[in-house]
Amino acid sequence: MPRRTKIIATIGPASDSESALGALIDAGMDIARINLSHGSIEHGLERFRRIRDVSARRRRPVGILVDLPGPKIRVGQIAEAGIAMIEGSRLSLVPGNAPSTEAVIQVDHATLLDDVLADDLLTFGDGAVQVRSLGRRDGRIEVEVVHGGRLTGRPGIHIPSDRTQLLTPTTEDLTILGAFVEVGVDMVALSFVRSAADLERLQSDPALSGSIRLEPNPGGPLIVAKIETRAAVDNLDEIVKASGAVMVARGDLGAEFPISELPHLQKQIIRRCIAVGRPVITATQMLESMIHAPSPTRAEASDVANAVFDGTSAVMLSGETAVGRDPANVVSTMSDIAERADAAFDYDAWPAWLAALNQQPNITQEASITNAITSAAQRAANEIGAAAILCISSSGFSVRSIARFRPRARIIGFSPNQRTVNQLTMSWGTTPYLLDIAEGDEAENARRAIDCARANGEIGTGDLVVIAGGSSLYDGRVTDTVRIIRVQ
Repeated sequence: MPRRTKIIATIGPASDSESALGALIDAGMDIARINLSHGSIEHGLERFRRIRDVSARRRRPVGILVDLPGPKIRVGQIAEAGIAMIEGSRLSLVPGNAPSTEAVIQVDHATLLDDVLADDLLTFGDGAVQVRSLGRRDGRIEVEVVHGGRLTGRPGIHIPSDRTQLLTPTTEDLTILGAFVEVGVDMVALSFVRSAADLERLQSDPALSGSIRLEPNPGGPLIVAKIETRAAVDNLDEIVKASGAVMVARGDLGAEFPISELPHLQKQIIRRCIAVGRPVITATQMLESMIHAPSPTRAEASDVANAVFDGTSAVMLSGETAVGRDPANVVSTMSDIAERADAAFDYDAWPAWLAALNQQPNITQEASITNAITSAAQRAANEIGAAAILCISSSGFSVRSIARFRPRARIIGFSPNQRTVNQLTMSWGTTPYLLDIAEGDEAENARRAIDCARANGEIGTGDLVVIAGGSSLYDGRVTDTVRIIRVQ
């Protein structure tokens, strides 16, 4: 069985050359992530164009996900040698953006002294270094190092999100987004989302000229809501409904909650997303040791496999591919782990579990029809042992609706929209293709889909396939037909 779970790889200094990008694609990268927390917009756009060029030469669609920086609180620049944070040592945090030293770390957050209370546990980066607040004294926060390590560059510092008044998206986020919308970015991740209102601000911003559309997203970039605050967990249902996809951002989420809660939150978020047909990404430190090592730890391999068993649509690599010693090897290793876990996934139990959730109240009649037809398509495919489910969809909504059932049959998604094709690289189990669609001609569209799938080796003569698509009744806006065809 081919791998169903998708792989997102972060592009950085170790992986942004043409040869490195080609190696990542060959190793199994489905989506390239550009993290805009580091580097300029120009540098990010240069990477974007290079990924597009290499993907086109490889003749394989690779989605591009731009991760906006959001209201990240960072420390002042640290000297190249870094700062050694020794367990038990004490130092000070002060509001400001000047260079940090071993005795005083500058924090670019004006209300630092009001937002940090005694006994708060503060973390740097992805939580590798932790300090405990001893309280405010003489215009500074005194802290004691609880878990040491070395700080370099300008790492972020996590302050309990319910204390800060930071809003997302920031002005910088909107500027970045405008530049990437102009070049046709596929997906955009919004950091530190607290409620659906944060997502709706993207839609209402006049600078974006109506180019952002939330789900079902027929034309704009897919908006990925990052769940990394306590407020986001509290408002999860409204955020999932308003987003195009969701990311379980375990770094800051693990700082907001006791670490013992994190595995349970991961399962909860994944299942709530899949129940309503939203792709969901599991991220942060999945194969962290492979930044330096040639193979992962046993715990990391189990972490990736368990995310697959939870039902995640995609797993994400960060520093492992951005700055690691062998990015292509990391992607190949993750692909092997995910493929083996996909083969052991409980496909038989999943549709019944999904039906029991029944978490789609108050949806439109059109969406209800699409859900019913895609449910019928996956049931038919399972019962007849179909080689594949072919789904024709302009926006990708119908393909994602089928994917939530996790059918055994391969899903082949067709769209006349190249951006939709790229977005479907995030959809579980889906192989996307660009297809010229004949308006209002169901039979011709089915023939074209079969011919395309057969030409690309996805199906063969004698195979049974299930085809889901739209009729002229709804002008292609609704998937309202399903048929079973034996390939001739």
